[in-house]
Amino acid sequence: MYKLITLLVIIAALFFIRCANTPAKNNNNMGEHKNNPYYSRTDTTHLNVSDDEWKKILPKEVYYIARDKGTEYAFTGKYWKTDVKGTYYCAVCGNELFRSTAKFASTCGWPSFYETIRPNSVRYQRDSSHGMDRTEVLCGRCDSHLGHIFDDGPPPTNKRFCMNSAVLEFEPDATDTTGGK
Repeated sequence: MYKLITLLVIIAALFFIRCANTPAKNNNNMGEHKNNPYYSRTDTTHLNVSDDEWKKILPKEVYYIARDKGTEYAFTGKYWKTDVKGTYYCAVCGNELFRSTAKFASTCGWPSFYETIRPNSVRYQRDSSHGMDRTEVLCGRCDSHLGHIFDDGPPPTNKRFCMNSAVLEFEPDATDTTGGK
């Protein structure tokens, strides 16, 4: 009996230690953005922030893609094969961008969507860099580079928003019990 009680006490202690060391879920991700006064998941006001200011606030990888128009390597981003229900936001400003219901497996190596949440969630700009003629996708709120759009996606839009995971944040739906994994 003593061994059983000892075992139960150890299991209970391990459970409480694990719970105490697990960060609480932050639905608005403000804990991650405490140094970013421009971050909001509800404000849709267009931002006019200098690249120098963004450089002080953003993590290096996010700044490189969002402001220097970089690209992460294919098949390396954290969301390229995520299939959990939820919402994708701009990692720079918190702007709501895509629903997981518009995400599809394009096999290109980056998260791909066929439509945005709102028509003004993003804006478009011609991109003729690297000897190519493409359409760049920018966040509609902070003008950060997200990726490119192509005309080879699935119906109903036939569009493929090819996005960089590093400039996206994902919030699983409350009913999703997998926690985005």
